[in-house]
Amino acid sequence: MSTRIRVAILGSGFIARTHAHAIARGCTNAVLAGIGGGSRATTLAAEFAVPAFPSPEALVADPAVDAVIIATPHSCHRDHALLCAHHGKHALLEKPMALSVPACKEIIAAFGSSGLRLMVAFSQRFRQSNITAHDLVAEGRLGNILMVQEMALLPNGLNAYPPWQQLPENLGILFGYGIHNIDRLRWFLQDEVASVSAQVLRSTTGIETSTMATLRWRSGTLAQLWSSVDLPAPGFEATAFRSLIVGEQGLLDVDGYGAVRFARKEGTWETLFVQPAIDWRGGGMFSPARMGSFNAQNQAFIDAILHDTEPPVTGIDGLRAVAIALAAYESASSGEAIHLPPP
Repeated sequence: MSTRIRVAILGSGFIARTHAHAIARGCTNAVLAGIGGGSRATTLAAEFAVPAFPSPEALVADPAVDAVIIATPHSCHRDHALLCAHHGKHALLEKPMALSVPACKEIIAAFGSSGLRLMVAFSQRFRQSNITAHDLVAEGRLGNILMVQEMALLPNGLNAYPPWQQLPENLGILFGYGIHNIDRLRWFLQDEVASVSAQVLRSTTGIETSTMATLRWRSGTLAQLWSSVDLPAPGFEATAFRSLIVGEQGLLDVDGYGAVRFARKEGTWETLFVQPAIDWRGGGMFSPARMGSFNAQNQAFIDAILHDTEPPVTGIDGLRAVAIALAAYESASSGEAIHLPPP
């Protein structure tokens, strides 16, 4: 294989454009090899002066493609991932990994048997604010973690999201977006969920738009996850991606798009890191403040292929996040706590 990994993007929406920019302008040892899938594929390919493939099948079958970033709707992930494995392409698979735990297992098995690299795109692990918090917890500076309040609160409802996200087959907001928070909790705590109790609100079409879930972790930590798009504008400040973490020896306040603050037991608050503000107007979509995490994530994928090493976010990570999100939906439906099997 060439020392430059030839990466094609499957999908042509907002996140596909983000990945295209990261590969073309934010990664080393990689080249953007083309774009296919979705109504905007031709336009997006022209923007980056790369080939536009007429179909997902044509893209993954092309011998000039080494790896594929799958940035299609959730309901397509299983089929597109298996297509990549069948044609011998490494894959960076957008979250959520698939619509069911069996589908996740099928994907993992397909890549495992072929020796291909599979990585799940949990880009929040690559934001410096979250890395700062993760490292502090890992160092034991909080002591045992007792409780976490996790928030993903965004205004303006489903209308602020792509039309495909509003289709019942893509399940809802917790599954499509709050799953980032689920993965972040697993990564921060280095622990697995033992049980989930949840309630949800749904739109008139049946799509879940708000979830309140209590997660009990195997270590005994309690976490409450509040995921919603049902807030009227302007929403609450600093709650788009927020964690309040209570440890026996200190407190940690993590704003994934703002400041990370730490207070030692009997001490005072100190600021450890401040995320520069993202200007969403004009060129803000591709500003360093936003693109840094995507560049780092995609570079990790490229490096895993080049060095034939396990990527930092695996198929197992994707599967476990899906299992927790689906357990929240099951709990809301049954009115009972759902107990997850040990990993």
